[in-house]
Amino acid sequence: MTLRVEPSDQACGARVSGLDLSKPIPAELAAEIREVWLEHKVLAFPDQHLDDDALERFTLAMGGFGEDPFFEPISGREHIAAIQREAEETSPLFAENWHSDWSFLERPPAGTCLMAFDIPPRGGDTLFADQQSAFAALPDDRKDELRKLTAIHSAQLAYAPEGTYGEKDAGRSMAIRPSEAARDCRTHPLIRKHPETGIEGFFSTLGYIIGIEGMEQAEAIALLAELAQWQSRDEFVYRHQWEDGMLVMWDNRAVLHKATGGYEGYRRELHRTTIAAWNG
Repeated sequence: MTLRVEPSDQACGARVSGLDLSKPIPAELAAEIREVWLEHKVLAFPDQHLDDDALERFTLAMGGFGEDPFFEPISGREHIAAIQREAEETSPLFAENWHSDWSFLERPPAGTCLMAFDIPPRGGDTLFADQQSAFAALPDDRKDELRKLTAIHSAQLAYAPEGTYGEKDAGRSMAIRPSEAARDCRTHPLIRKHPETGIEGFFSTLGYIIGIEGMEQAEAIALLAELAQWQSRDEFVYRHQWEDGMLVMWDNRAVLHKATGGYEGYRRELHRTTIAAWNG
């Protein structure tokens, strides 16, 4: 089986064809996919139409299941969540701010998979921002300053009872489960070396990052807001357009992502799994 890899010609991302992911994935093929994934950071596999069993098999082949602390899984599954929005839904768009999935965990996930089941005829693109390129483009003295910083991560702004997806978030079809556990805080270096490639990059951004160790809060938020603008500059962004039956996987250690709207009046559903932190 020969993979055909077509780079997006944007900041990151590639389209991969020439394989059938509905079948069991041999170890050699899994290793080849991961190698391409590490290079391009976001992979899109068109025309796959995987059912939930196949999506789980693919996730296991890519490294196993990670933790999903604030999603209710779909019926009959432990590791699949539905990222959905009904045609008539008017609640704020889910995940419309830049983030790296679950960066507030002690061992954040390596990646995320989304399988497209119901895609509107327009809108709903996902944006990805290459955080390795964003860091590489900084002056050397700025890099040295940022390498010294430790970020404080928390889910409180999103998933605490009073958060964006908390008790006041009415009328949402997606099964989100806010919790007091969202107030927990953990620290990670603001600039991390990728555990598999060793390439440096920003890890996460303002939102899941709520402060900087040893820095006054006002100063920290001002810095994080400034950096967030840099991290999402157009030259670092890949805009992904969805197709029915498409599987997408991205590297949470190397990119940020955010949802976009523009599909009002249409239903949208994707099934999501999380790829566990790398154990190498």
